[in-house]
Amino acid sequence: MTKEIDYYFSLQSPWSYLGTGRFAEIARRRGAVVHVKPCDLGKVFAASGGLPVAQRPKQRQAYRLVELERWRDFLGIPLILRPTHLPLSGDIGARAVIAARRLMGEEIAFALAAALGRAIWAEDRDVADPGTVEAVAREAGLDGGVILSAAGMPEAAAEHAANTAEAIERQVFGAPAYVFRGELFWGQDRLDFLDRALARE
Repeated sequence: MTKEIDYYFSLQSPWSYLGTGRFAEIARRRGAVVHVKPCDLGKVFAASGGLPVAQRPKQRQAYRLVELERWRDFLGIPLILRPTHLPLSGDIGARAVIAARRLMGEEIAFALAAALGRAIWAEDRDVADPGTVEAVAREAGLDGGVILSAAGMPEAAAEHAANTAEAIERQVFGAPAYVFRGELFWGQDRLDFLDRALARE
């Protein structure tokens, strides 16, 4: 039986970015197919009682930065704690990932999501700007113009909305979230549990 993981994430989530490489390695090692499902984290929060970072209590905002610094140093992954362009609308980036999936498949979509996450969190680039999204796609070896054009189509927006509705229906409340065999694993710090679940198959 094929191992399939539904991956709900947001480009604006530093935790999604921090988990990308390890998640990709686990999926590869366990022979799992990843279904890439960027979603609107703001709507997920609204449905689940979560709050955007700026609306959280000050002590939680401060501790979030402490944890990000700890994980950055532990994993040895470049991470800018306060990217210049956040908060930002991730819609065009999310739709570009969806366009890549529709045109070229899940693996290419995952690679573009990783590149766009890196652009935000390691390179301090504005992925709300279509020109930046096009450039990142091109740097990832894709035809940036084709990706950007497809990202602007109604089908990409509809899939983004459907991913969000599906995430809410499946009790996702934050990003990243990994669903395997109906079981939810929330957060890049639960990847070891996901790996164990995959190993049991």
